[in-house]
Amino acid sequence: MTRTRSRRGAPGIVEVAARAGVSIATVSRAFNAPQIVAAETRKQIEAAARQLGYQQDLTSGTLGPGFSGTIGMIVPTVDNAIFSEMVESFSRRLNEHGRTMLIATHGYDLSLEVPIVRALIRRKIDGVVLIGLDHLDTSIDMLRDRAIPILAIWNHHADASIPCIGTDNRQVGATAIRHLLDLGHRDIGLLFPETARNDRARDRFTGALEEAAAANAPIRPERIISCPYDIGAAKDTMARVLAAGPPTAVLCGNDVIAHGVLYACQAAGVAVPDRLSVIGIGDFAGSAYIEPGLTTVRMPARRIGAMAADSIVEASRRGADPTPEATAVDFALIVRQSTGPPPAR
Repeated sequence: MTRTRSRRGAPGIVEVAARAGVSIATVSRAFNAPQIVAAETRKQIEAAARQLGYQQDLTSGTLGPGFSGTIGMIVPTVDNAIFSEMVESFSRRLNEHGRTMLIATHGYDLSLEVPIVRALIRRKIDGVVLIGLDHLDTSIDMLRDRAIPILAIWNHHADASIPCIGTDNRQVGATAIRHLLDLGHRDIGLLFPETARNDRARDRFTGALEEAAAANAPIRPERIISCPYDIGAAKDTMARVLAAGPPTAVLCGNDVIAHGVLYACQAAGVAVPDRLSVIGIGDFAGSAYIEPGLTTVRMPARRIGAMAADSIVEASRRGADPTPEATAVDFALIVRQSTGPPPAR
């Protein structure tokens, strides 16, 4: 029997096979049992499917029994630009794989992650992507007990207990404060969120403290200031710091806090960087265009998102890997106009 294009002219498995130069059976195996298809052949088939705009028919079992075609992602927030570029890139790459995503947030409260994981399991997701490496054992155990692949992103530890893709945030923090030290700053403030259950912030904070101490310029306790990832809260917090007598430079836990610091300086008439240098972490949307342009450490959000989609789809095909793989992604210091030498005393 001759097989034709599916969905009223949409490309089907026949067209994918022809484009990839393989048999229909090989295409079917690539989607249903990828572990028995050579990696190079599988890449040819996936490339052909993307070029043709082929969409796998999940209702007909194209992905194999037990697959839903949906990947879950749990992020702390979608309230600002922290994860927006990563989520967009992740979703776009998932679409190329013929997958969809379910996204949920826990507001930096890891106890809320447990019911979210439970709900995703009920929806028979094929894998779960989490932010960072700090998670309650209950969440991880529920997924492992059901052999659902897990991937942590945004942070990298070589000895992580679950697969991870991200930057070495300790080095990120060290790089950021090293920039200020190299400019000559020795009175540096740190504006960071609570780090007890936020490994990304904790690693950046630790890296900054260690680098400053190694340069014989330890951060004074009164210069360590708690501030959430919120522009308004950061502006208010920095206004109090300015009124009490500011340091010569401030390292912010991310660009959201840094934006609030710049707004506080503008409101108080404090010149940046002539009177106060400000550096963030992330290089989020708008950081290049705020006045002055924000010096920051660029986190490769789009690359992490695409890599995460590729990794979790592959894991869903082959099953959870008993040996977690940790993948480090490079970051970059982006120097703009918000940092300069300390003012003359």
